[in-house]
Amino acid sequence: MAQIGPRLDENVHFVKESLGYSNDIVIRELVLDSREPVRAAILYTDGMVDSHMVQGVLINSLLYKTRFKEIELEREEDLVPFLKDAVLTVGDIGDVNNFPELFTAMLSGCVIILIDGYEKAMAIGLQEWKDRGVTEPTAQTVIRGPREGFTESLRTNITLLRRRIASEKMWVETRRIGEVTKTEIAVVYIKGLVEEGVIEEVRNRLDRIDVDGLMESGMIEELIQDAAYTPFPTISNSERPDVVAANLLEGRVAIIVDGTPFVLTVPSLFVEFFHSAEDYYQRADFSTLIRMLRFVSFFIALLAPSLYIAITTFHQEMLPTQLLISLAAQREGVPFPALVEALLMEIAFEILREAGIRMPRAVGQAISVVGTLVIGQAAVEAGIVSAAMVIVVSITAISSFIFPAINMSIPVRILRFPLMILAASFGIYGIIVGVLGLVLHLCSLRSFGVPYMSTFAPFSFKEQRDAILRAPRWMMDKRPESITKRNMRRQSPNLKPKPPEH
Repeated sequence: MAQIGPRLDENVHFVKESLGYSNDIVIRELVLDSREPVRAAILYTDGMVDSHMVQGVLINSLLYKTRFKEIELEREEDLVPFLKDAVLTVGDIGDVNNFPELFTAMLSGCVIILIDGYEKAMAIGLQEWKDRGVTEPTAQTVIRGPREGFTESLRTNITLLRRRIASEKMWVETRRIGEVTKTEIAVVYIKGLVEEGVIEEVRNRLDRIDVDGLMESGMIEELIQDAAYTPFPTISNSERPDVVAANLLEGRVAIIVDGTPFVLTVPSLFVEFFHSAEDYYQRADFSTLIRMLRFVSFFIALLAPSLYIAITTFHQEMLPTQLLISLAAQREGVPFPALVEALLMEIAFEILREAGIRMPRAVGQAISVVGTLVIGQAAVEAGIVSAAMVIVVSITAISSFIFPAINMSIPVRILRFPLMILAASFGIYGIIVGVLGLVLHLCSLRSFGVPYMSTFAPFSFKEQRDAILRAPRWMMDKRPESITKRNMRRQSPNLKPKPPEH
C-alpha cells in the first residue's frame, strides 16, 4: 500500500503497522466541526516537533479558531485548500501524496494531517529537537578569527553561511541520500561564480550514490572523490563557517550533511591543505612566514627518517667527521640496523599517538607525553635505539602536527614507511625515485576536473600570490583561475593603502 487511501482508519492502521507500533509515534484523532463532521488525525514523532506549537497552535486552529459550519464550501474537495489558506497559522505546509513521502516527512520532524475521505495528507514543518549549540571549533582552532563552528544541524549550518553571505545568489539545493536513513544533504554554491560543469558534476555524483545510510560527511567524501586509490585528500572539509564562506566566494561548492559539523568543499587543491583561516586575518608577511614553515615541516615529516637511514647506512661521507664519530659511538651498542631502529620508534610513537586520542580526555594527553618520554629514554638506556634516532623521530612527529588540515598529515604518516624502506634498500637514490613517483602521482590527480597540483602544475604565476606566499590583501583582486573562470574580479584593483596627502 504505497498510495494514501480515502479511509482514515486504514491509513492510520497502515502507519502504525509499518512503524511497528512504536511508542514515539503520537497519533491524535480529531473531529472537525463542519456541516458534516469530518474525522482527521494528527501524526508526529515525539521529541522531533515543537509540542507547544502542535497543542497551542495547530490543534487550536483546527478545533476552535474557525467554525466550518459558517463557511460555505462549494465542493467537498475544497476543505484541504481552505485549511491551508484560512485556518492553519503556520508557514511551512506541503502536500504528501504517498506513504514513503509521509514516513520521510514524519520521521524528519514534520507533523502530518490525515483527513477522512481525502487521498492526500499535509506535512507541516514544526521541527524542534535538542541539538548542540554553536560553539568554538575543536579541530581547527585559531588565535585570531571567528569562534563559531558548524553543528550537527543542517538548518543551523545553512543559517551560519547565510549570516556571512547575505546574497540572493547563494543557492541551496537539498536532496536525501540513504535508502534507510534518508539523510538530508544540502549543496550550496554562489550562482554566477561557480562553474556550471562543476555543479553539474556534483549533482551527478551525489545522485549516483545508492547506500542504506549515511552517518557522516566522510562517507560522502569517499563515494564522490575522483581517485579511489590515493592517500591524499582530494576533497577538503572544515567545521568553520568563515572558511566555507570564503571557499564559496572563490567559486567552490559546499556539501553539507545533516548530522555532522564537517562541511565538504570542492574542488580542492593540494596547496589548499596548507592554508589556515588565520592566514587571511593576520598580516601578509607573518602569514607568509608561517606558510613557508608548514611546507618545510611537510618535507621534514615525510623525509627526515628516510634521510637519516640513507645517510647512516650508505652515505656516511656526507656527514662531518665529528658528527659521524658521535653517531657511530651512539650506535655501537645498538643490535639493529637503522631501518629496524626507525620502524620500532615510528610504530611506538603511532601507538602512543592513537592511545592519546582514544583515551579519556583527562588522561589522554598525559599518557601520550609521559609515554613518549619514558619509552624514548628507556629505549636509549637499554641500547635498543640510539639517541639520534629518538631526536629524528621526535622532530618528525612534531612536524606532522603543524598542518592546519589533519587529513593532510595522514598521507604523510603512511608514505613515511615506504620511503624508509626505499632508503634502507637503495640509499638516497631510492628516496629520489620514491619522491619522483610521489610527484607524478600528485600531478595525475584531479578534483572534480581541476588538476590537484594547480598553481604549481600547471604553473600559474598570478596564483603564486596565494600559494606558498600570501600577498597583501590589496593585491588579491582576482579569484583563483584554476577554480573558476567566471566573474574573476572580486575587489577593486586600487585598494593599496596610501598616506594622506598634505
